[in-house]
Parts: sequence; C-alpha cells; structure tokens
Amino acid sequence: MRYRQVHLDFHTSEKIGGIGEKFSKEQFQKALKLGHVDSITVFSKCHHGWAYHPSKANEMHPELKFDLLKAQIEAAHEIGVKTPVYLSAGFDEKAAVVHKDWLRYSKEQMEAGEVSFEKPYYHLMCLNTPYLEYLLEQIKEVCENYDADGIFLDIVSPGNSKCYCESCRASMADMGLDYENPADVKKHGELVYANYTKRVRETIDSVKPGLPVFHNGGHIGAGRRDLAKMNTHLELESLPTGGWGYDHFPKSAAYARTLGMEYLGMTGKFHKSWGEFGGFKHPNALRYEVALSAANGAKCSVGDQLAPNGLMDEATYHLIAAGYAPLEEREPWLKNAENVADIAIITNEAIRAYYNSEAEDPAQPTGSDNGISRILLENQYLFNIIDLDVDFTAYKLLILPDNILLDDALTEKIKAYMEQGGKVLASFKSGMKTDESGFALDIGAKYECASEYKPTYIRPSFELPALQNSAYVVYKDCLKVEAEKGESLGIIEPPYFNRTAEHFCSHLHAPACGEKYGDAIIKNGNLTYIAHQLFYEYATMGNVYVKEIVDHLIADLLGEDRSLKAALPAQGIATLMEDSEADRLIVHTLYASPVRRGKDTEIIEDIIPLYNIAVSVRADRAPKSVRLVPEGEELPFAYENGRVTFTIPKIDCWQMTEIQF
Repeated sequence: MRYRQVHLDFHTSEKIGGIGEKFSKEQFQKALKLGHVDSITVFSKCHHGWAYHPSKANEMHPELKFDLLKAQIEAAHEIGVKTPVYLSAGFDEKAAVVHKDWLRYSKEQMEAGEVSFEKPYYHLMCLNTPYLEYLLEQIKEVCENYDADGIFLDIVSPGNSKCYCESCRASMADMGLDYENPADVKKHGELVYANYTKRVRETIDSVKPGLPVFHNGGHIGAGRRDLAKMNTHLELESLPTGGWGYDHFPKSAAYARTLGMEYLGMTGKFHKSWGEFGGFKHPNALRYEVALSAANGAKCSVGDQLAPNGLMDEATYHLIAAGYAPLEEREPWLKNAENVADIAIITNEAIRAYYNSEAEDPAQPTGSDNGISRILLENQYLFNIIDLDVDFTAYKLLILPDNILLDDALTEKIKAYMEQGGKVLASFKSGMKTDESGFALDIGAKYECASEYKPTYIRPSFELPALQNSAYVVYKDCLKVEAEKGESLGIIEPPYFNRTAEHFCSHLHAPACGEKYGDAIIKNGNLTYIAHQLFYEYATMGNVYVKEIVDHLIADLLGEDRSLKAALPAQGIATLMEDSEADRLIVHTLYASPVRRGKDTEIIEDIIPLYNIAVSVRADRAPKSVRLVPEGEELPFAYENGRVTFTIPKIDCWQMTEIQF
C-alpha cells in the first residue's frame, strides 16, 4: 500500500450535464503532483448507479461522452500513481428505482409493504437478490478492461445485510430461521455478507488473482477478526470533523494494528464530511491528521470529491500537500516500523463479539471503551485494543474497563497471564462471572451488592497532581465491596441521602456524609480493582480527578516497565515504533489542540509549538545516537538504569526522533 492516497468521490446526478468535459490529463497530473499524492481511488460506479466508462454490465452516465475511468488510470500511471477502482455496492439508486424487488427492507419497511422514495437520498440494495449478480458482473468488467490496482466496494456490512425483503424471508425459512427473531435475522445477514465477500473474491481472482479488495462498512469492530480478514487491507474511515472526533482514529488503529494487516487512516479535506462541495479544513488540521495516522502505524488517505466537469480543484491539492509533503519526507522512517504497546484493553465491544451479543446493553455501554482510550491517550501510554484470540503475555498490563464479564475459559486465560507476571486493572463489574453472582478473579475483597446510592464519592488514599485530597463525586454506578486481603487505596463515601422530592439538598445532589461505605480501590498482588464505573464516568463527564486517579494506578502497576514517557500536555500524542531491520526506535510526538466551533465540530486551526520536551525510553542497551528526523539534528542523551533520556527542543505539530543502536 502507498502512504499518500486520495479517495476521489464522484457521486454525480444524471440531472447535471457536461460530465467530465473539462477533464485534462495534464491538469489531473498537475494536481496529483501538487498534492504529493501516490495513489488515487477513482470511480467505476457511484451511489447514483452510473458507470464512468463504457459498460455492458451497467450503463454509462448519460451526460458522459468518453471513458473517464480509463483516462484517469492512464494519467495516474504515467506519473507512477496507483489507481484502486471504486464501485458503490450497497447503494445503486438507478437500480433501486427500476428493481424495487432488489431493495433492502428494514422490519418497519416490510410491515409497511414499501420503501419510501420521498427523501433525497440513496436506498440500500439487498445482496441476497439478483442484484448481487448484477454487481459481480460490474466488478468483473472493471478487472477485465482496466488496469486497476485494487477494488474498493462501499456501503457494505453485516448490519446492512440484515434484511426483511421477500427473498431474505424465503431463504431464512429454507434455513429454518425465523424472521421475527432478531438473532436469526442477524445470523442470516452475516451469512449473506460472507457469501457476498466470497463471491467478490472469486470474481476478482478469476481475472486478476490476488488483486487487493476492501469492503467499506465504516467501523472495524474489535473482536470481528473474521470480518477484517475478508479484506486484503483495512481503510479506517475517521473524519474528525464529520462526527468521529479526534480521539476516534487512535482507538480504531489500536485494534487494527493487532491483526497483521496493512491499514490506512481515511480522513477528508472537507470542513465537515463527505459530499461537502466547497468545504475546506485548515491546512494545520490536515498536517495533524496525516501525522496522527503515521504515528499510529497507518498509511493515509484524504477524501476529496471531483467536480462534475472533471476538473481537479487545485486549492484542494495545495491543502493536501500540507499533510503529504511532510509525510513524504518521513516515509523512510515509517517503513518496516511497528508500534510498541505496553497495555492491552479488552473492550466492551470485543467482549460482546466474544459472547456473540446482538446489541449494546445500556448497562454495558461502549462509552467505557472511549473513556479508557482517552485516559491512555491523554497520559501518553502505549496501548493496543485486543480481541480474545491474542496472546495476553505480549503485554505488561491488561485493562478490563467496567463491564468485562468472564466465562471459565477467559478466567483461566487471565489467571495464567497473571501467574506469569502480567498485571491487571479492572473496574466495576469487570472480572465478575457472567451471571454477576460474584467475582471470577480474586480482587482481594468481598462483594456485597450494587450501591444503593447514586452518586457516590471516591476518596483516594494518595495525593493527585492537580488537587488536594478530598471526596470526589462519581455520577455513574458503583459496587459495594469490602477489602479483605487486598490493600485499600481509597474508600467510597455515600451522600447523606439520594435525591428525591422529599429529600434533596442544594442544586444537584447531597454532599458526602464523611463515612465509609465500602472500599473504592483495592490492590491485590498483580491486580488493582476499582469499584466505580470509572471509565464510563470519564467518557461522559471528563472529570480531571478520574483521569488522575487512573493514571496513578496504571503508573503504579507498570512501574519502570513503561516503555515511553513524554512530558506532554493532555492533548499531546506520543507513540513508539520499533524498526528491527534498521535496529532503531522511532519516537513520534504530536501536539495540536482541537477546539469546538459551531454546534458540534472539532476544529484544528492554530498549531502552538512546544519546547524542551523531556522524553525517556526503555532500552536494553545504550544507543549509538539520538537525532531528530528527517532534520538529522543530533541530540544529547543519557543512558542509565535501562532508560534513554533526552530533550526534544521543539515540536511543531509533529516531531520524529530516531534512537539508533
């Protein structure tokens, strides 16, 4: 895979004339060179259903007069730029209008007996109808007639394949499944999706064996290794301003990099999201987003949308160059480098996949996953998100956030990990048996009941960096536990009473009454347990004391085994990569501070440089040199007690530092 890609959308209505009339090979090439682009995804077929080339398997856009796909591929290849080819799979509005029997039906649409066409948007197609053969012929035609460097298929997922159309209801009946049972509908959707990906692979391989293919359905869920492996690589869609936010991509990459597959981070040039003509983000935002991909071990893709007349917008490629010119300089230090991680998170998302749970339980929200991910990012810890298939012993610390219930097999795996020296941090119901009757892990405390109070207060036995010792309010649930053989590191204090119409105090809730209700934090050997639903608390409330409590507990568990320490502010990002072939470590340090603009959009505009950032890296030997790359500036360093220490003089958005052995 190439590092500097563009995803060139071209969803173009038949109501617009002059399609591609201003396309120019020279202008197309100029834009790609201007943007430092080395791969561009170009369109065979869009959401409207039209082909952008002569076609027997489809119909060419009625306002297009030449083979635009061929012209784009030839122009790109002439300057060494790769061209994966895009086909819309889940949406095909042209086919939807003509073949309503090919449409995907929700349960509500089945009960209504129709799919509405009243809103100006696309309609999902069902891959369990003759539409699949129609799509496969289009894919085969592209492979036969064009020098594609890959196939990108969009709007497809098992979720989109959960369907109640006549064809799906009939095949469910044939399989002995009941369309009134949501679990059966989910199972059928998974089978339909698996058949679709299998048929696509067979179709491509019949013409171009091994050609890369990616099925885009948005998020790659932790624990769905089987779905990930239906692709040759992963493209992690994460437009920060489009609702994803700036902490989404690091979390997504933290799972992707455990799968042994190449992956890229897909952002966009838009102010908001896809389909925004005339929308531009600040160049500093794109600088940071590209750096964030690279620092997390990913290649990069920037979304653009071609104007109907085929003319590339050169302002867009000036913008893209802001991210891709620095990336091009740094590629030699990115190739062959793999991210280092001290910590593994078993997420609520992964545990639901493990237990084949249909939907998110309100009592077990994935917000807990966001909470722990943010805490680790903001304290510059190195972590991966894992599924239950991996070897836990590759990590120094295992975190179970809030609701990770354990069956016998998982309990034994974690116990074996701890017996080999592995550390565990668990919170709230994590570590309990699946029936919630008690703890499967020995937390060093007696479980009594769920707390009758809400909120409660946590009073740690240790000082926090920013605050003096106090009883800190926690709004989410907690369990009442009493330390037995474990060491108590903090207590739960109840309020005077729960807030009711008869009993209330002040504006929000009653204060802490100053008495002990239970133990809030217990350390028992290699395991530290938190009685509160603390990670969901941080995801929803952002309390600084929650982050500092968790930081203290993680630092205590890791000790000097922590691979990287960087004295960065909360919005700073630090990652560590190892390049065994070149015998070096690469430290990535990033800093930008998103602000909220408008209603709900995170914006990066100003990049504030940081100066004299102290860094410490664990190493088994003294290095030969430490230097800034690609600048080449040598830094003074010390090596003592198994750690390399140095100071980065300046971070202007993104700084890489090479530790050469």
